[in-house]
Amino acid sequence: MSTTFLQIHPEDNILVALQELRQGHPITFNGDTFPLTAKISAKHKFALKDFKPEDPILMYGNLIGKATTFIAKGETITIENVVHASSDYSVGKQQSEWIAPDVSKWKDRTFIGYHRADGSVGTANHWLVIPMVFCENRNVNVLRDALLDSLGYSTSKEYLVDAEVLVSKYKAGASKEELMAATIIKTPEEIKENRTFPNVDGIKFLTHDGGCGCDRGDSDTLCNLLAGYITNPNVAGATILSLGCQNAQVKILTDAIAKRDPNFSKPLHILEQQKSKSERHFMEDAVKQTFLGLIEANKVKRESAPLSKLTLGLECGGSDGFSGISANPALGYTSDLLVALGGATVLAEFPELNGVEQELINRCETAENAEKFATLMRAYSDRAIAIGSGFENNPSPGNIKDGLITDAMKSAGAAKKGGTSLVKDVLEYTEPVTKKGLNLLCTPGNDVESTTGLAGSGCNIIAFTTGLGTPTGNPVTPTIKISSNNALSERMKDIIDFNAGTIITGEDTIASKGEELLEYIIEVASGSIVPAAVRLDQNDFIPWKRGISL
Repeated sequence: MSTTFLQIHPEDNILVALQELRQGHPITFNGDTFPLTAKISAKHKFALKDFKPEDPILMYGNLIGKATTFIAKGETITIENVVHASSDYSVGKQQSEWIAPDVSKWKDRTFIGYHRADGSVGTANHWLVIPMVFCENRNVNVLRDALLDSLGYSTSKEYLVDAEVLVSKYKAGASKEELMAATIIKTPEEIKENRTFPNVDGIKFLTHDGGCGCDRGDSDTLCNLLAGYITNPNVAGATILSLGCQNAQVKILTDAIAKRDPNFSKPLHILEQQKSKSERHFMEDAVKQTFLGLIEANKVKRESAPLSKLTLGLECGGSDGFSGISANPALGYTSDLLVALGGATVLAEFPELNGVEQELINRCETAENAEKFATLMRAYSDRAIAIGSGFENNPSPGNIKDGLITDAMKSAGAAKKGGTSLVKDVLEYTEPVTKKGLNLLCTPGNDVESTTGLAGSGCNIIAFTTGLGTPTGNPVTPTIKISSNNALSERMKDIIDFNAGTIITGEDTIASKGEELLEYIIEVASGSIVPAAVRLDQNDFIPWKRGISL
């Protein structure tokens, strides 16, 4: 790899600047030398040939845009001279073979997880408190205030002031001097050590603004999503608070749970406020039943499990011009390794697959899945166009500023997270992962809506690449943040877990970084490493209302 620029695919007619290049800098490529017509910032692209208006712009070997004006060789590719364009696609002959990477060094590796009755294995052990409707959010917050500190789950705080120490000493007759000498500050480590239920990693509260006053389809979808969280292998059980009259009825939820797991046996405590004597009695029952549920959850301990029990969500957010050539392909290599080991991986964010549909269609193992993917993509695109917001509006201002100027360019890099393996299944939003191998899951490009969907479909760990940095996490699924560049890893070290920027600077290859990432994932899955999003209590949960969200 050149230290100054890169051609990603041999058919590309633009190059990527790997560092800032001055105006006039001579570029020598394939025996030709030409000067840059302007300063090119790192991560941005410049023309490898002269372009006339309407000429195709190729990157990753894909059509990612068309020239809108004359562009000279060596000129910067920008939103002023290029517009989004992508290739059409159709269902044809499916790819039937895939050459898997060598995974012999991991064939006997295991992780230490929580085994569930349905055969799945969790990488964490959480109890959920869930409202069926937004009317119950306040009561959920009362439960949060009642349980977190008293049971030792306020680990996101730098410290906790335990005034109960003073109260107990005062009642025992302590002197002023003894009270002043008492230790009342607890560190996060001390809080965790003193948890009432040491085998329960957390109590998570999934407040939302849905469940009623909306399209019935949205409330049904919400019930299916919540069923996905309750049956997620990282969840031990749940407390459900229902008002009673809402669209999102408890029976819809329990039917969705039974569909996912006909032999469902996790503790599930359902309380309906409109049947209670009073709010005081309702909340008293909720606290007591949750406490009893936590007793059961605490009986589960980590035990050895094969890597095939991992279901890895593949996510990106705050992407930059390096994401598609460092963090994303490294994660794609990890995905291929895990698939070869019998695990499952899940590629989401359908608006960020625009322009690479044909490649993914060809990789679908069956014509049925190829047709389902094509249908979902076209329906999503048509809905976006109908409200005047096509896929071309997906790149954010931050994406554009850092070199991702069209949706097809962004998508071609984002799809690299899915590696090269065959697509085993295509899932609608909230559908559970049931097949090993690579799955495609229909979610928006919105980071939190997408990670919310990944966990709801059963992912027990999420790998999240970023070039600009984001604090996004998930309540039940450990989320690993992977930086595309060294500068981000250094600047936001409090939220970045793993750095793929050394691929850009030449110290690592995509394969070596992908292998290193798999080792890191195994440690996180075993609880040996706690990723930043978990340490910082970044419990982002936004159900997707099935309108257009890019």
